[in-house]
Amino acid sequence: MFVSQMLAPVVSLGPGERIAIWTSGCSKHCAGCISPELRMQLPEQDVDVDELAQMLLDTAHVHGVHRLTVSGGDPLEQAPELVKLLTTIRCAYDDILVYTGFTFEELPQVIGADTWETLKSLIDVLIDGPYVDELNVPDCALRGSTNQRVIYLSDRPHDDYDQYLLQPRQLQNFVQDGTVNTVGIANRYHHEFPVKEV
Repeated sequence: MFVSQMLAPVVSLGPGERIAIWTSGCSKHCAGCISPELRMQLPEQDVDVDELAQMLLDTAHVHGVHRLTVSGGDPLEQAPELVKLLTTIRCAYDDILVYTGFTFEELPQVIGADTWETLKSLIDVLIDGPYVDELNVPDCALRGSTNQRVIYLSDRPHDDYDQYLLQPRQLQNFVQDGTVNTVGIANRYHHEFPVKEV
């Protein structure tokens, strides 16, 4: 499975302290994408799914973090690997949130109906749809743009998400190997520069 990074504890991509992983590979090329570097799948990002699952199980056990966010890239472009990963770790996670640039309605055709049915049983919350730069507004919590939807797939209570969605967007900075990574949903900024007459 192609994975760019894993960070914890993340509080800017869902309620509570979470482990977040970012997959690599996305064919959508949305204008204004916050992570264009995750479109490509690099050989060094190819991780054995069993090893990744063990890392997530160990991290949950050691740090007591039992919520997971899977973003990208687009994790659903690696649907079989995602099924294997989530099947293995589901026992250790109370809440699994997955982002995809596909719409809910497209997924049975894109990844196959059987794979989609299995994934639906493993995911608690899905955020769907492509990023649309013009629809990025600050009060659109947990989503990059207003066309994207927060879809509850499990029957567990989702009051924590309902409360989280009422809060402003959050950003976190992580320093890894001398590099600062900003995590969360960023606002779209418009810069207008005055034109000087010469």
